[in-house]
Amino acid sequence: MMKYAATADKSRIRECFESIPSQLAREYKKFNYTTVRQGGRGRDYAGSLQWIEDAGIIRRCYNTEITELPLDGHRIPSEFKVYMADIGLLVAMLEDGTQSSILQGDILSYNGAIAENLIADIFGKMGRKLYYYHKDGGVELDFLIRYQGKCTPIECKATTGNAKSMRTVLKHPDKYHVSNAIKLGNYNVGRNDGLLTLPMYMAFLLREV
Repeated sequence: MMKYAATADKSRIRECFESIPSQLAREYKKFNYTTVRQGGRGRDYAGSLQWIEDAGIIRRCYNTEITELPLDGHRIPSEFKVYMADIGLLVAMLEDGTQSSILQGDILSYNGAIAENLIADIFGKMGRKLYYYHKDGGVELDFLIRYQGKCTPIECKATTGNAKSMRTVLKHPDKYHVSNAIKLGNYNVGRNDGLLTLPMYMAFLLREV
């Protein structure tokens, strides 16, 4: 970005780029321009973020109005999360020693950000567009994909545990129109009613649309 961006844009592009680890640390990871700079606004930084995306450095993951196909037809253009296009880029942006901490299992709350970005990386390299579902004070699903002809929620769990939002969605098929879901994490392959659990590294096998 220092080599190819216009001189007038370099500082804003760099601010957007350097804010990404902090954006992912938030509980709700929607990209927020005030995290780039206090008082930051979309009109000041939208072009800078687009430059980073066009350069292939990041991928956007759009919120959807509802959990139905076609996902792109229900996306909300103004609500999105931003992931690094390569998980190695995200880890490299963190302080020295982070790689070792990850391998030793010493990363605590930031584990969720790393797990989500890993799945975004895998899906992106498979050619999948990225979507998620979030309603204030209600259900939040890490990703939505078209799988076997249906809208399928994906939850990434850095640690073993229950996925409350996913259970809610599966219990109310008339409202959410979802009959199957997938949970990725430190699991063996298994199925419980409509919930398929897979180890995280198997995400690349979810190719069927």
